[in-house]
Amino acid sequence: MANPEKTIEVPRAQPQKETMLDKTTRVVKQINDEDAHKRYEKSAKLRKARFEKEADQPVESIRSKSGRARCRR
Repeated sequence: MANPEKTIEVPRAQPQKETMLDKTTRVVKQINDEDAHKRYEKSAKLRKARFEKEADQPVESIRSKSGRARCRR
């Protein structure tokens, strides 16, 4: 067993200070994440509205729109 009097304590490394580039990168990532979250919420809302609208339409009118793929040249 090790003698407690002879144990060596390893000094902990101090965290490095945040540079201006690190601050800018952090802020840009935060802004991009917020924008992505807003876009996702908006897309989900629009998708839900579209599904509700299509659920009210008869099946025949939905199938008539798929004829566009056959006319492609």
